Amino acid sequence: MMLRFARFLPVFCALVSVAAERPLRAIEPDATSDWVRVTEDERAIKIETDRLEAVIPKTEPKHWMTGIEKHSFVDKATGFHEVGDGLMVVDWLMEAGSDAAYADQVIAADGQGTGRYSWYENETDPARRQYVLMSHGSSNRKRMVEGPQLCHRMKAVRPEVLRGADYVAVRTTYKFEYAAPGRKPGSQWTQLIVFPKGQRYFVLMDRIDSVNDSPEMFLRNDTPGCVRHKEGDTFTEMYLSYLNGSKGVRIPASEFFAPFPPDLKFGYRRDTHREPKHFIRAYHLRDPKTGKDGPWLAGLTLEPSVVYEAWCSQRPGDIIVMIEEIHGKPVKAGDSFRAAHIVGYFDSVEEMHAVYDRNVGHTGVEVDSDGWRLVK
Repeated sequence: MMLRFARFLPVFCALVSVAAERPLRAIEPDATSDWVRVTEDERAIKIETDRLEAVIPKTEPKHWMTGIEKHSFVDKATGFHEVGDGLMVVDWLMEAGSDAAYADQVIAADGQGTGRYSWYENETDPARRQYVLMSHGSSNRKRMVEGPQLCHRMKAVRPEVLRGADYVAVRTTYKFEYAAPGRKPGSQWTQLIVFPKGQRYFVLMDRIDSVNDSPEMFLRNDTPGCVRHKEGDTFTEMYLSYLNGSKGVRIPASEFFAPFPPDLKFGYRRDTHREPKHFIRAYHLRDPKTGKDGPWLAGLTLEPSVVYEAWCSQRPGDIIVMIEEIHGKPVKAGDSFRAAHIVGYFDSVEEMHAVYDRNVGHTGVEVDSDGWRLVK
């Protein structure tokens, strides 16, 4: 699927270049919003708070359609920005099992490419087979329930901007367009992103309202996001709170100089690991030009029990993937599931844990005229 997508990349990049030249339109501020500026055009929404900058794409993204746009998440205190392909990028709606028996039957509704999620046993080309093996591992088979892969197959969306005295929020919804044999499309994904006044982080909820039954359904995303680097030029170390006991593990960048599959090291599975007190994944930023250390960019999943599987692995090339799968439990048509995260900049690992302690156990986010709140 990625190979087919690559054929359209030059046209895609040209569209993005044209879109980037279009002026943004300021949304009329209210009397309580002197700390935040929101601008919007047909391509994207830009949020500028007293502490952060971020862009949420609506169409023609710089890289992926979901979450926070690539390199747009800026920490005003230090000038550092995200160094991957965006933050909290959403992928497939999936379940355990292999799609080998029916992969070629799952075709995108627009006819422009397959909707399958292929494991290495589907691949006949040796080079491609090896790439898929290194990217996804050889164990713990999984398959798509509904598509498309939202991050690069989702059509244009119309997010809703919500405002309060101490927050600005953006809510995006989308219905999956096609499904595996025996399933129907139409489950709804909702992503709510809240930018609180005075904070160097945002609060985010992903929610699925399912139209299908599944014995083990989950949503795949990147928490906080992937890391692009050349032998550690953009980061010095990783931090994973759920490995090596209660204090977590700090992993030097040198561990990511050579590719390795997700089931080799630095992985987490709910069925094989003890549930941690905190579920934090972070990388310590470095200026690639000067070598100067920056802040940590961290993703905090506020209820550890919602994490089905997560890994931090180096793919062939210059990308570390930080995939996280949420829920992974039985679902009936009409059911919903969700996860809440805090994503942003921190000066220390201790600060991440302090913020986590104040917000632990929450799985959802709500906003209304009274403000915003995390909910259990």
